[in-house]
Amino acid sequence: MIDIDNVIAIDVHTHAEVSCCQPHDPYRPELDEAFARYFKSDKRPTMQETADFYRDQHMALVMFTIDSEFEVGKRRIPNVEVAECALKNSDVMIAFASIDPHKGRMGAREARDLIDNYGVKGFKFHPTVQGFYPQDKMAYHLYEVIAEYKLPMLFHSGHSGFGSGVRGGGGLRLEYSNPMHLDDVAIDFPNCPIIIAHPSWPWQDEALSVAMHKPNVYIDLSGWSPKYFPKQLIQYANTLLKDRMLFGTDFPLITPERWMKDFTDAGFRDEVKPLIMKENAIRMLNLRA
Repeated sequence: MIDIDNVIAIDVHTHAEVSCCQPHDPYRPELDEAFARYFKSDKRPTMQETADFYRDQHMALVMFTIDSEFEVGKRRIPNVEVAECALKNSDVMIAFASIDPHKGRMGAREARDLIDNYGVKGFKFHPTVQGFYPQDKMAYHLYEVIAEYKLPMLFHSGHSGFGSGVRGGGGLRLEYSNPMHLDDVAIDFPNCPIIIAHPSWPWQDEALSVAMHKPNVYIDLSGWSPKYFPKQLIQYANTLLKDRMLFGTDFPLITPERWMKDFTDAGFRDEVKPLIMKENAIRMLNLRA
């Protein structure tokens, strides 16, 4: 159990990059190589190393993998492995799962098992690498199970480092990750927190509009250094959306030290910073229950 009074922050966006029970799958090495170039990093810590690192930082974290087996054809890191690591490190770690929506009813069955038997607390989607529009009814078999438990659904938004610089972008379509597509999801599942991940360039205004209109929509501030955040994102974080902005890094691609250093001078109001760093996530994840 996380002692929420004694952690300084909750990072809602970290990645499981290495499996301890299966080797890395180099099925499309051009995507791995382009990814490392784009983010200027190929360091891939284990899940346990990540949990230990955040414990040393006095932070909690949400961790997930990405299931892109349908569109990319790359073997996923098992959700159960992430969940079991979270159970072993329950003082700092919360597991989200990732299930490709193309898996339909089998994916929905997996989701229920992960929630009931492994304590998974939310789900991560990446429309660009999973190859789907978020409002496609194909995904609703999965969403409906998540909605039964009123769990968060976190969606990648905006540009993607996956496929950047690869011939034809590796066949991955940026349009899938326009946050306006989440408007229908927020309508159809109003009791689920819907998290728009990242500053949503080139669709930042669309993300802000959806969050302004739908009270179950949050924005996580991962994937960019705060010094590069669009001015309108900071403006709304300081005012009308101060209760629905979430700290996230995209670790290991961005470290919490770097993110927090740049956050200090990015123009966020002092009274808003505790909401972003911890309080909004506590409420969204229902950690005080």
